[in-house]
Amino acid sequence: MEGDLVPGRLIEATREQGNYLRNVLRLGVGAEALLFNGRDGEWRARLERADRKACLIGVLEQTRPQTPAPDMHYLFAPLKKARIDYMAQKATEMGAGLLQPVLTRFTAARRVKPERLRANAIEAAEQCHLLSVPEVAPLAKLETVLEGWEADRALIYCDEAAPITDPVAALAPLKQRPLAVLIGPEGGFSDEERAWLRGLDFVTPISLGPRIMRADTAAVAALALAGAIAGDWQE
Repeated sequence: MEGDLVPGRLIEATREQGNYLRNVLRLGVGAEALLFNGRDGEWRARLERADRKACLIGVLEQTRPQTPAPDMHYLFAPLKKARIDYMAQKATEMGAGLLQPVLTRFTAARRVKPERLRANAIEAAEQCHLLSVPEVAPLAKLETVLEGWEADRALIYCDEAAPITDPVAALAPLKQRPLAVLIGPEGGFSDEERAWLRGLDFVTPISLGPRIMRADTAAVAALALAGAIAGDWQE
């Protein structure tokens, strides 16, 4: 839900939300559901009206306080539609707090729809009972994003040609630092991009093992490694 969640408030669901509640979950008037908006925590609510004209939901009481958004940034070259949907969902589940699409030399898909990325992130958060939805940044050139990089944020750069073959040992020193993960396009990075990335002092290049993965698979593997070894999975 986009509106503020406070006791006693009556919220009108969007057409899509109303359809989901009535026709997918098959909820009727008086049925209860859990709501969140990414700011006010989780709330118990009751369906007060459910018909083709309107779906009204009454906010009752908070069931969980808001949790901080994850501090993991996920940088990725856009993929084809179905696979970028999957990537956005899995990145949300794995703890990304920011989805940053970037353009590289070999990026095949040159456009993204931020609203579609956000819709997939919201769906993943709903299904996994997460209270935060990642921010979606506008598409930008990789060089532009890294020019304004936070000095303390470590960037984990995933490349099958990386000289570091033990990702666990490479990531261990990054504990307690803000993190970001970079996954390139299906064609990989150019030689010039590899040399440039390896020359940046905030970049840690790692290999994800002996097998070349699809970009969406590599995203899950890299975010899992980062979360488990140096990220918030340690908390």
